[in-house]
Amino acid sequence: MKLALEITGAVLLLVALLPWLRTYQWWVRVWDFPRVQKAVALAVVGTAYVWLYGWGDGWHTAFVLALFAGFTSELFHIRRYTPLWPVQALRTRERNAVHAFTLMVSNVRMENTRYTRFLELVRRVDPDMLLVNEPDATWARHLGHALNARYPHRIECPLENTYGMMLYSRFRLLNPRVRYLVEQDIPSFRTTVVMPAGHTFELFTVHPQPPQFRRNTDTREAELLQVAREVTHTPRPSVVVGDLNDVAWSRTTNLFRRISGLLDPRIGRGFFNTYNAFVPLFRYSLDHIFYSPAFRLIQLKKLPFFGSDHFPMLVRLTYEPRGADEHEVPEPEQEEVEESHEMIDTGRETARALGTAPVSVPTPATPAADPDGDPATHG
Repeated sequence: MKLALEITGAVLLLVALLPWLRTYQWWVRVWDFPRVQKAVALAVVGTAYVWLYGWGDGWHTAFVLALFAGFTSELFHIRRYTPLWPVQALRTRERNAVHAFTLMVSNVRMENTRYTRFLELVRRVDPDMLLVNEPDATWARHLGHALNARYPHRIECPLENTYGMMLYSRFRLLNPRVRYLVEQDIPSFRTTVVMPAGHTFELFTVHPQPPQFRRNTDTREAELLQVAREVTHTPRPSVVVGDLNDVAWSRTTNLFRRISGLLDPRIGRGFFNTYNAFVPLFRYSLDHIFYSPAFRLIQLKKLPFFGSDHFPMLVRLTYEPRGADEHEVPEPEQEEVEESHEMIDTGRETARALGTAPVSVPTPATPAADPDGDPATHG
């Protein structure tokens, strides 16, 4: 029993410390995800070891202290996403927010066939905008029949590779674009959203690849940080949503947040784990919603299970630019800005080496006037 606890503890320490390495290797980055599970396991092993064998000699003490250090390391990463941490995204003070809107994001899982159940959830929630990840042609057909009349403005890019994407909106969409930022078969969207009162904001949607067997994460990092750079160049407030295939507490997501200057409404409120809906013990915060300080939070909610391996997320925001300065948003260090440039270049080089790079790569956005017209639908 003692040897089993020592071997288990040593393995847990290894996978707790591995993510500190600045590497894109998939077998390292995958350990960014189960921080909570590793913390619980380290606590259980450490407690059992002390309970059964005490502190003992120097080796016993060193082993228990090492387990405690690993446990502390895991808590360090997830601390911002507990109610013990101050909230970053402030709530609205308006009783009747006149510039409010709701946005729902959902990975429907391409193999999932519970179309009716998902559509019932959409009708019940009735969001102003709906982002759907992983739709294929069959999903697009079911969604189109039910939602096209409800949402006159759309961007549609269903695919058969689990990276399809569709956006439905009641609001006008100016210059909607389907883009392939790093890899030729992984789309993202960008559009200017016009709210009923005439205010506009820039909407970015993303769904990069996750770490997987023999596939590293440099292309994922490059896509997320490319969007972060674009956010800093747009003169409008921005919202970034999607299945990032990364957890909120990872170095990459934190770097994205610092570079972009966007708020994470989960900070100080909770994990809001959306994946895996089928496995309660292993759930992570993969579906994200970030937005500029010009917005205030009304509601953030994880929606019920409908058949996908992801739970949907719903956010209700209101446009309150006068209170933007009340948010505390950390600014990136120059070293972090330079690191983000290097990560983008590395991801693009990998895509070129693999033969998956798009024909042309978008350059960072520059401030520009709104385009004329309303090209509301883009297939």
